[in-house]
Amino acid sequence: MTTGKALFLLDILFVLMAWPVILRFGCWGNECLDATPDGLATLLYPAANLVSLYALGLYRRDAIIDTRGSLARVPMAVGLGAVATACGLALLVPFIGAPVNRVRLFAGAVLAFCVAGMLARAVFLVLKRGGMFRRRLLVVGAGERARDLLTMLDDEGANPHYDITFVTDAAFGATHPDLLQGRPEKIVSGAEDDLLRVAREVQPDEIVVAPDDRRGMNLESLLACKREGYPVVQYLSFIEHEVRRVDVRRIDLGWLLYSDGFYFGTIDNALKRALDVLVSLMLLVLFSPFLVFGAIAIRLDDGGPVLYSQQRVTRNGRPFRIYKLRTMRVNAEAAGEVWAAVRDPRVTRIGNLLRQSRVDEMPQLWNVLRGDMSLVGPRPERPKFVEELGRALPLYHERHMVKAGLTGWAQINYPYGASIEDARAKLSYDLYYVKNFSILFDLLIILQTLRVVLWPSGAR
Repeated sequence: MTTGKALFLLDILFVLMAWPVILRFGCWGNECLDATPDGLATLLYPAANLVSLYALGLYRRDAIIDTRGSLARVPMAVGLGAVATACGLALLVPFIGAPVNRVRLFAGAVLAFCVAGMLARAVFLVLKRGGMFRRRLLVVGAGERARDLLTMLDDEGANPHYDITFVTDAAFGATHPDLLQGRPEKIVSGAEDDLLRVAREVQPDEIVVAPDDRRGMNLESLLACKREGYPVVQYLSFIEHEVRRVDVRRIDLGWLLYSDGFYFGTIDNALKRALDVLVSLMLLVLFSPFLVFGAIAIRLDDGGPVLYSQQRVTRNGRPFRIYKLRTMRVNAEAAGEVWAAVRDPRVTRIGNLLRQSRVDEMPQLWNVLRGDMSLVGPRPERPKFVEELGRALPLYHERHMVKAGLTGWAQINYPYGASIEDARAKLSYDLYYVKNFSILFDLLIILQTLRVVLWPSGAR
């Protein structure tokens, strides 16, 4: 179990303990429990609280590592969930009647869930320091591939602590000098047919097969480990599961071909389209005042056109015109097409504000309604850049198996990029999304987009 899932279960446990106590011994007591309208409220408040904790990224690796920062975000998440529930209940008044003691119910929810969230993280920290979430790995190989695995786990692994032992042998390739210098005590020399003995000594939770040269590997020794009860997993599958992206630098087309994924069922596609239409309509209505104010501000700023359109590429390489509120000066690309840059001098004063708040992206909801884009998918690139990146990056065009998206797995996990290396990193997330597409995955990405909007460090 990942640390994020463990923390989520702790949150559920503490919410289940705290909320009934508040309802029972609070000022409203039995009056609230016996009233039918508040029966709905008592369910919505804890559910919205857990959803809000997830939406603000409190189960992500960075929040788990930074306990102090995570504790500071708990009240914000709790308040957001309570406000959302209170607004939802107010809208439902014509159908369910007015809940009794709405003010005290709101105050009780904020108090109970703040305490529960902080206690859950305090208990989690104690368990983490006690080594409960430490994962023990045995990595077959100690070359470049093993070094890359170690780097990715240190930077992005689903668990903050790994105890890794590397098995090196001439058959697996040369040992990487970084591993020899950094952790020589964790490198074990052993012949291929001696893996079971090493596994019995290390007692790993998982054996990761990551040699630089797999030709002629003794699979019998790995099978013996598996028979003994040690899970054996291939390097690429382990990275996909643990880091939640595809290692495009070491991609194996055979693994990609025979592994699960890249399946788009009729029901999933229909649900995705329904989600696109319903959410887009709701957001257009909700954010229409911001669009109007943004349009007026653009006109007052420099008198130029409000909307800006540009050709982009979507599913199956089909070009379409994307719409945004204009954030750059008129004729910003008179000298040719270039990637946006940090503190781009072409961005206007109002444009910078619109970009940071993401209001400039709202007209793309029209593209979603038209079917050019989806709410979730890889970000659409311009045809010129698609051609360049397709030549530079293997499997780049595979991201066009789905519609381009307003938000996506790469957007919520990687900051805005303006180079080939950035494009390669984002491609690793896009391929993971395409490979693991589901309507539930889309919903989780939409929820986490709220975190990116509130902390827009990657906006340009």
